[in-house]
Amino acid sequence: MASVTLAHLTKTYPNGFVSVDDINLHIEDGEFVVFHGPSGCGKSTILRMIGGMEDITSGKIFLGKELLNEVLPRDRHLAMAFQNYALYKHFNVYDNIALGLRLRNLPRAVIDSRVKEAARFLGITDILDKKIRALSDSDRQRVALGRAIVFHPKVLLVDEDFARQDSKRRMEMLGDILEINEELGITVLYVTNKEEEAVGLKKKTVFMRDGKITDIR
Repeated sequence: MASVTLAHLTKTYPNGFVSVDDINLHIEDGEFVVFHGPSGCGKSTILRMIGGMEDITSGKIFLGKELLNEVLPRDRHLAMAFQNYALYKHFNVYDNIALGLRLRNLPRAVIDSRVKEAARFLGITDILDKKIRALSDSDRQRVALGRAIVFHPKVLLVDEDFARQDSKRRMEMLGDILEINEELGITVLYVTNKEEEAVGLKKKTVFMRDGKITDIR
């Protein structure tokens, strides 16, 4: 199961600021869920806690029936697409997508199959041998998504700043993520502060303000 459950999830910083305030939410297996609200409302903090990049003050996070609180980020069966693509510019596309799999010592044949599968899905097979520095921002974005889905994650976490470029590239990125959700069946959690984008996606939307959920539509 790739459902995600947040139970009384809270994040309080040492200065006393409550970023996430007692959030309870269940996301079904295969859902595309949008988190929307103004900057500082806690939506990105929730993604970072789910991904293991931010400590939890209190509460629980479940992936299916598995409690994630003490699970290392690399063992959470999640993939994250955040603001910094963190691509290695001196590597080619193939090696960037394959890197994480190599670090986990997967067999060479498995790595090759997964990289080429992800490249075909995202339409970047023809640039596998190109260096990152030679790519357009749009292609770099697809490489970053390829590196995420090559792990066959159960959940894809996408922060709004991952699509910080112009509106055309942002729409291309959203198209890719919708395709990942619909064709691969991967649960997607997407954060945006753009109201027209949240409404336009016509997906389950969690509205937030001041660390709390104000509405779910």
